[in-house]
Amino acid sequence: MMTMEQAAMATAFGKVGVLFGGRSAEREVSLMSGAGVLAALRSKGIDAHPFDPAERDLAELAAQKFDRVFIALHGRYGEDGTLQGALEQLRIPYTGPGVLASAIAMDKAMTKRVWLADGLATPRFEMLTAQSDWAAVAAKLGLPLIVKPAHEGSTLGLTKVSTVDQLPAAYALAAKLDGAVMAEQFVAGMELTCAVLGQGEAANALPLIRIIAPDDNYDYQNKYFTNTTQYLCPSGLPAAQEAQIQALALASYRALGCRGWSRADVMVRASDNQPFLLEINTSPGMTGHSLVPMAAKVAGLSYEDLCCEILKQAALDMTPSADWKP
Repeated sequence: MMTMEQAAMATAFGKVGVLFGGRSAEREVSLMSGAGVLAALRSKGIDAHPFDPAERDLAELAAQKFDRVFIALHGRYGEDGTLQGALEQLRIPYTGPGVLASAIAMDKAMTKRVWLADGLATPRFEMLTAQSDWAAVAAKLGLPLIVKPAHEGSTLGLTKVSTVDQLPAAYALAAKLDGAVMAEQFVAGMELTCAVLGQGEAANALPLIRIIAPDDNYDYQNKYFTNTTQYLCPSGLPAAQEAQIQALALASYRALGCRGWSRADVMVRASDNQPFLLEINTSPGMTGHSLVPMAAKVAGLSYEDLCCEILKQAALDMTPSADWKP
């Protein structure tokens, strides 16, 4: 039997679609995220239903009168603004950032340009083509360096390059997944992530998570399918340093115009403790290995309550005022 609080929440949220699966290279992870979110919402008495955009037409969301949706899609066609734009047209509130913020955050190069314009530290980068001067790229960014697709997540297609002659193969691997490939300055040091919840100036950073992967290789396998990666939350950093990095994550979130929730990935350079923003995820993982639920738990928020909090903030990008007239 539902509690009074659950009944009130279920009434307020109405019929909820959990969007997961999709057509991106991260489909497998999205299926796991969505299954977790669906079970969590249902455990709270919410009328939640699974919805895979790879198998169903989005118009069904309106036809079946969904009141709001929880986006548990990762990567392109779910995290890149295209889905958000469709939901805007359907007038169905959705979780996470809006169209513009989602589109910018999915493009790692554009994200960096926005951050740099705001004076936020991020590793130097260079866009690559098959005709790039590999020696010049290495001279500009230094070795080792990172090569990765500009529009993929979960470290898919990423290579750490130690010598110039490894660059063509690294580029070819990334180019299989994305027409836009970038090389990025490698920052040796400590890897951290910081989740952010909320809107604008009212947004809050959750506790930092320090990530210690086997051989410093936090790849797709070590992210989702092994238990050898260590996650330290609390991070063990001095309070002042943790606050500095949380402030950087909040600044990165606001610079892109994010809302609802996101997760910023950060490297702290070992030589001088300088933090650098790597990227921001606007629809982070919600699997058993995922980081936002881990940080939320340390902050006193259960997985189920976290899902409800994210869903509560579902919105449309712009809602005209009631007295607006053409």
